[in-house]
Amino acid sequence: MSIKYNGGYLPTVGADGTTLVANSSASTGMSWQGNTAAGKNAVINGGMDIWARGTSVAVAASTTAYTTDRWCINTGANEAYTISRQATGDTTNLPNIQYAARCQRNSGQTGTSVVFFAQSFETINSIPFVGKTVTYSFYARAGANYSAASNALAFYVTYGTGTDQNLLTGYTGNTSFINSSATLTTTWQRFTYSATVPTTATELAVSFAMTPTGTAGANDYFEVTGVQLELGSVATAFSRAQGTLQGELNACQRYYYRANIDGDFASAFFSGNTRLAGAINLPVKMRTNPTTSTSISAFTTGTPTGTQIAANRYYTGNLAGTYSASGLAFYNNEINGYLYTDGWTSPVTGIPYGLYGATPNNGLYWDASAEL
Repeated sequence: MSIKYNGGYLPTVGADGTTLVANSSASTGMSWQGNTAAGKNAVINGGMDIWARGTSVAVAASTTAYTTDRWCINTGANEAYTISRQATGDTTNLPNIQYAARCQRNSGQTGTSVVFFAQSFETINSIPFVGKTVTYSFYARAGANYSAASNALAFYVTYGTGTDQNLLTGYTGNTSFINSSATLTTTWQRFTYSATVPTTATELAVSFAMTPTGTAGANDYFEVTGVQLELGSVATAFSRAQGTLQGELNACQRYYYRANIDGDFASAFFSGNTRLAGAINLPVKMRTNPTTSTSISAFTTGTPTGTQIAANRYYTGNLAGTYSASGLAFYNNEINGYLYTDGWTSPVTGIPYGLYGATPNNGLYWDASAEL
């Protein structure tokens, strides 16, 4: 029905969860619109846009690992999986969401333990939902050889009573207040479920669970995208947690950052007489002081191999010296650090140095993780 106002009429009552907004192109000057406000969605990277670890991540059997940003999987015995970015390719059965995460049991694998694909929220991001009604929504579809009985994909929203824990590695008071199952087809469908977050909750997590059967075929997978947890009893239109792609990237980098080493990448200096350190910076302040790793097998002088980096004196050629170890460390401020090599026996002080990678596209990187 329409409601009369100022001699005219409001548009026909909109769908549940929509808001009346000004619209100069509409005959009434107003129209109903779904809620797309930044910050309504607690799930970071629910559109599966950000893949800092690579767009195809191999996960070994009996492993717990992060894959697409903020999403973690655990696998059982004889259950090697591949988590990959896929184009959705469908604007008929889901809105304009470009990418999905494919969770695939590798062909020939025989393990049939339940496998969870989950995102855990920090306590600071969970508290605003405590004691309130929330709605969990997502889009999903199955591969042609999806092996779960009855094409079922279980989904959960779980609360804990600890602080900043990972659901898949230990969750105090682990209780799922949303615990249901979707029946998948090879066509995208949207699934929604509403419930009230218990008042004792101090942390939240969302997850999907696949229980495979038999031996995996070539397309034993499920895909998910548009994952959203929001306040209210109605699923509104999907939006990124931060509203924009850049905002979503920054939110992901709070937890994980990877920098590829390709050519000159750091100014360097001697710290003491034997350590050459290259200063590096993170694009955003991380959740906590990060743990670090590199794909570098050694530091070298002269011409580096494909798995090495080299040190040089700017303007005066390669640095002469020997080394015994390499490392990566961050100061306790979540944003500044240094990549270093120890064991130099012939340092030259008072001049600038630089660190550089081997040939372009060498696959070298350093990373910093502040994941839960």
